[in-house]
This record gives sequence, C-alpha cells and structure tokens, in this order.
Amino acid sequence: MSKKLLTPLELKVMNILWKEKKAFVKELKERWPDEPVPAYNTISTTVRILQDKGFVSHESFGRTHQYYPVVSKLAYQKNLISNVLENAFAGSVTGLLSALIDNDAIPETELDDLQDLIDKKK
Repeated sequence: MSKKLLTPLELKVMNILWKEKKAFVKELKERWPDEPVPAYNTISTTVRILQDKGFVSHESFGRTHQYYPVVSKLAYQKNLISNVLENAFAGSVTGLLSALIDNDAIPETELDDLQDLIDKKK
C-alpha cells in the first residue's frame, strides 16, 4: 500500500470509488457529494494522479477508462491514523484520544463504546 496521503480532492474521488467499486470520470462527476462540482478535466486529472500514486487502476474501453480502487478504504484509514499518530502526536495514543475528547470529537455514546473495547482488550 502506498504510504502517501491524499489531498481533500483526491479523497473525495476515492470515497466515490470505494462506494461505487468502479466508475468512469463522467460517473464520478455525477456522484460528486457537494457543490460546486469540479470540472470534468479536474476530476480526470485527479484520477490520473491517484493512478500515479498507486491508489487506482483502470480498464480501457476504447478511448475511455473505468477506474477502480486498488487500495482499500480500511488500508488507507489505518495508514492515515498511523501517520497522524506518529507525526502529530509523537506516537502517543493517549495524546490522540485526549485531543479528540477535548475537542468534543467523540460523542458521549461512543465514549461508552470505546470503554467497552478497552475492557475487552484487558
């Protein structure tokens, strides 16, 4: 798996591909999650960059290409968390969780779920 991180635009494309499994650029544009929708050429260029980074591949159909992810969403998420943990929190899981809790990023109901996970690991 590529250790590279994705830009926000690349991540939006990948989220569509992870959900749809395969898509042409025109379909990526049609399924864009918010406004404004980038131009066709912008999405096309982004997909080619993702291919160069090793995140997607394609099947050719004449002059068009259908793209599909070669890196799973879970693999990317694990890499992202590892990167954040290592680079922003010097490897401290406690520091990461503390920052999430202090910023109210974890709802109280999920705190209980986290506690249950911790208790199961003991």
